[in-house]
Amino acid sequence: MYYRSHTYFSTRYGTLSPEELVKSAADSGVEVLALTDTSCSGLYRFLRACKKHGLKPIAGMDFRRNSAHCFTGIARSEQGYHNLCEYHTGLSFHAQPCPIQAPGLEEVIFIYDKPPGRPLRPDEFVAVSPVTRSRDKLYAGVPTQKLIAMPFFTFRDESGYQLHRLLRCIDLNIVGGKLSPADQADKQNRLLPTEQWRQFSQRFPEIIRNTERLLEQCDMELSVGSHNNRQSFTGSRSDDRELLFKLCREGLKLRYSAGHKRAEERLEKELKVIDKLGFSTYFLITWDIVRYGKSSGFYHVGRGSGANSIAAYCLYITDVDPLELDLYFERFINPHRSSPPDFDIDFSWDERDQVTDYVFKRYGHRHTALLATYNTFGFRSVVRELGKVFGLPPADIDLIAEQPQATDRHHDYGRYILKYARMMDGMPNYLSIHAGGILITERPVFCHSALKMMPKGFPIVHFDMHDAEDMGFHKYDVLSQRGLGHIKDAVDIIQRNRKTRVDVRDVEHIKTDSGVHQQLRSGSCLGCFYIESPAMRGLLKKLRCDNYVHLVAASSIIRPGVAKSGMMREYIKRFHKPDEVKYLHPVFEEQLSETFGIMVYQEDVMKIVHHFAGLDLDESDVLRRIMTGKKKSGDTFDRLKAKYFRNCRKRGYSEELTQEVWRMIESFSGYSFCKAHSASFAVESFQSLYLKAYYPLEFAVAVINNFGGFYSTEFYVHEARISGARIEAPCVNHSHYLTSIRDKTIHLGFIHLKNLERDLARQIVRERRQNGPYSSLENFMLRLNPPKEQVQILIRIGAFRFTSTGKYELMWERCGWNHRLLRDPGQQLLFPVYEFDQSQLPCLTESRLEQAYDELELLGFPLCSPFELIENPPSNCIGAEKLGDKTGKNVRMCGYLVTYKPVRTTNKKRMAFVTWLDRNGHFFDSVHFPAIWEKYPLRGKGCYLLKGKVTDDFGLPSLELSYLEKLPYFPDPRYR
Repeated sequence: MYYRSHTYFSTRYGTLSPEELVKSAADSGVEVLALTDTSCSGLYRFLRACKKHGLKPIAGMDFRRNSAHCFTGIARSEQGYHNLCEYHTGLSFHAQPCPIQAPGLEEVIFIYDKPPGRPLRPDEFVAVSPVTRSRDKLYAGVPTQKLIAMPFFTFRDESGYQLHRLLRCIDLNIVGGKLSPADQADKQNRLLPTEQWRQFSQRFPEIIRNTERLLEQCDMELSVGSHNNRQSFTGSRSDDRELLFKLCREGLKLRYSAGHKRAEERLEKELKVIDKLGFSTYFLITWDIVRYGKSSGFYHVGRGSGANSIAAYCLYITDVDPLELDLYFERFINPHRSSPPDFDIDFSWDERDQVTDYVFKRYGHRHTALLATYNTFGFRSVVRELGKVFGLPPADIDLIAEQPQATDRHHDYGRYILKYARMMDGMPNYLSIHAGGILITERPVFCHSALKMMPKGFPIVHFDMHDAEDMGFHKYDVLSQRGLGHIKDAVDIIQRNRKTRVDVRDVEHIKTDSGVHQQLRSGSCLGCFYIESPAMRGLLKKLRCDNYVHLVAASSIIRPGVAKSGMMREYIKRFHKPDEVKYLHPVFEEQLSETFGIMVYQEDVMKIVHHFAGLDLDESDVLRRIMTGKKKSGDTFDRLKAKYFRNCRKRGYSEELTQEVWRMIESFSGYSFCKAHSASFAVESFQSLYLKAYYPLEFAVAVINNFGGFYSTEFYVHEARISGARIEAPCVNHSHYLTSIRDKTIHLGFIHLKNLERDLARQIVRERRQNGPYSSLENFMLRLNPPKEQVQILIRIGAFRFTSTGKYELMWERCGWNHRLLRDPGQQLLFPVYEFDQSQLPCLTESRLEQAYDELELLGFPLCSPFELIENPPSNCIGAEKLGDKTGKNVRMCGYLVTYKPVRTTNKKRMAFVTWLDRNGHFFDSVHFPAIWEKYPLRGKGCYLLKGKVTDDFGLPSLELSYLEKLPYFPDPRYR
């Protein structure tokens, strides 16, 4: 029995995982199986499963034009598979439909389902299905030696067939009744009964012999191992070694003082391991990527476990000193780790693509590709898709999706929708781009996978990071974030506004700067990377955090796992009462005194396993990884666990102590965080803090222009105002597309105006730059001839206030303008013809309240204090600065809603933590327990009256809410 098969990596077509497919075939007695997906995604898993079940695997690929099958390519060898991948890539890159006739490719056999109506080439065959009727008529004229028996295997049973049909409907975006036979697989595309195969073999023995001869020619082995990666940076591995050693030793002299024995010994130890494990090229390519970024003026952060390496520190890949933080190199690289090393290199969100483009051009497009990720079906989204396929109305679909357990209220089709949604849940839906993983291969990428061109212009392979790791690939993570955009833009804005060049790369100076320490301790960190959220700012205040080491710890314990386990609270408690900390054993005090005996970091787990139980550091890291569930391996785990207990007995520990430490190791391993990762983030946080402490206005503008912060633009504008800035609405004579600053005046950019066309905004700035400021509305209209509704937006926001003419008069003037005079803004008039109405207007006055409402509509927030808009301000309200003096007392407060975080209690009830601004511009927080959250829900943006009891949590006061009321604003005067 011989089949061409599909897995669910033939997205929206196949129904089985590679493992399920192969197991089903093996259980049915199949000895040879060809995988002919429409992609290469499942090949590695397929080959692995075939080896496990004893099947001979054949690699192939289906080529289709929309739903119609054109031909199947079967690789005779690895070279044939490479050729198939390259051909498939060409179709993807050029967006070409698949041709009806197969190309001629070396080491590839092509199979048609129907005779092509022309003489067949030596590499072409026609597949005969054992279930095909009218066989003689269908295959008349095809030589017998060109017929083979290889039907398709796409689904297991009737349920699988129906799942396939539903997938096809989702793909075509049609209801089930519209699915035509041409758009789906034949119902017989499943494993056939053995008796049916036997009868076919007896009737057509020559076709079976043809098939067997053909498949005997096929032998497929996919290359697996580190040799898949680029093997040298310089062209010679020995030269790579010499260059890496030279660069690291030179960097050591720059990073450390002369004669730093500890650093020298650590570096030599690392270089020896790097060379032994063959990672010199990997380090040099990463160094080259960072070097390009620096030469282009880009800021970067090297983070992840790579920051455990002093070699990376000396190469300036990272800015984390592993000696300062006692970071173990073995956490990054050791001989026992099966996974390759992994650097995460962050660039600014608007510069990352340039770095990626450099990598492609530096190492060649035929040897470079991005990793893919599988976007999978989710249960609720599938329920909605299937609801549409079954033709259900939206209300019925919503009910099934949101209340799947309420089956008694579902539509009659509900049980079928839920059944197939559960089958589809987790199946691949389509290929997408990995966050930043790049592969650089020794041989062309086609030797490993076909490529798919993505909208950004960079191709992806057909497999994800997990398969890449199993196949031995090293990935280079070139990532992006907006925090670096804040820093980069702030430095440029400072240079323009203050004529001062700030060196934020001087990390050692920044980490010891007293102004930065004060800024950190205050918790005033809006806009600062990783530490601006309400929870993080509160934690900084509770810990009185004022130095780099404390921030590294805070960045770790804020993680969800640590907080949920209760260890964050325990850490804070021990921080405030260090004298009361009782260490389980002297080793804990010696190794974990920095974290008060709590294993906050993954490196802490390694320390205890190593120093308490005597396992080697590399073994300690392997044990830690197994316990996190990332690399489960029963034999290895059992061996290391046995060694742990054996060593503890040899050291004379009691059984009770040994078991308790083991329990702690198991518990902490599940949620501890990589210290090097936290340290890398803390470096960037300190850079942001430095800019905020000394250049708060320029930093605020940079944050506003990069968007993507934790808060909305309104609160960064507020932060600039309380830092001393004068905030101006967009102005045609002063504003740019993005927000700008001059001295202490900040003009909001045109980008913030809702419904203002981007092209007009850029045109306003370009025309002003070329021909000078606008003198009046008339002058503006003559020079740009903008649409009337666009001018109305600019008038309403006050963009012509330099004219000292009221908005109503400007609106009247706008209405009198005839746009037909200038159809083209560049057109010149022979005579100064104006059609502005010169009628005398009555006296029209505008109020500050009207302007505030215009700002609310156009910017999303008023430029005045929102508390000025309250119609009846409440009395007897205290400010946030007095909360600390009112602990345990009931108070009234007036707050402007900033943000909130809904959470669920242990018994699944909803509650929330809410952040507010008071009238003086200070932040405060309130806690809304379930009963209050249900009784007094938030009712959108605005000002609220809050009543509650003041509580104190390690020096951080907050309001335990008992009453909430939204305060109405003055009526909109524009519509009176």
